[in-house]
Amino acid sequence: MENPVLIFGAGDLGVQALDIFRRNNVLVYGLLDDHKELHGKEFGDVSVLGDTDDTGFLSILGSKCEAFVAIGERSVRERIVEALNDDYKIMPVNAIHDSAIISDMALIGHGNLIGARVVIGAKSKIGHHCLVQTAAVVDTSVEVGDFVTIGAGAVINDRVKLNNGVFIGSGAIIVAGIEIGKNARVGAGSVVVENIPAGATYFGNPAKKI
Repeated sequence: MENPVLIFGAGDLGVQALDIFRRNNVLVYGLLDDHKELHGKEFGDVSVLGDTDDTGFLSILGSKCEAFVAIGERSVRERIVEALNDDYKIMPVNAIHDSAIISDMALIGHGNLIGARVVIGAKSKIGHHCLVQTAAVVDTSVEVGDFVTIGAGAVINDRVKLNNGVFIGSGAIIVAGIEIGKNARVGAGSVVVENIPAGATYFGNPAKKI
């Protein structure tokens, strides 16, 4: 990546993205965050410059500066991505840790954060604006939609389908061939052995609806 990056979000996820870009020798122009108490704070030599809707900084986006949205709350992430797409005609870039192992036969969309030691297998497809956290495993032929969160250490076995907006907690295991419906949630440490309908929350071993 030749251009510098402006990171939206200066919380833990923003700092994680900053670390990933620095490890990949990508210059980070700064961070934006709507929490006023963070304005002016520095992480290393990178500052929190202002709000996420500050047009003075947003005006640099485009041919000379990329964007990355590092906000965990999905609704806020969706809103900012939509504004970047519609108002500034740009698509956020990926932040992929240098220790991640991604098959050459996998397909990765835009705006994703892929953490340290993540494994993504052959023929798997990752959509846009997903968070795949530290040491998660996405096995072979998995289909991941947009705005999906996969927690640290989760194991998504082969042929699983995670629809848009799904949340998988840390350490969860999704057995092979399962489909998890749109916006469904799976609690940390759960073992999912049956399909989960859209919007449902499952927890436990085996995971049951709560």
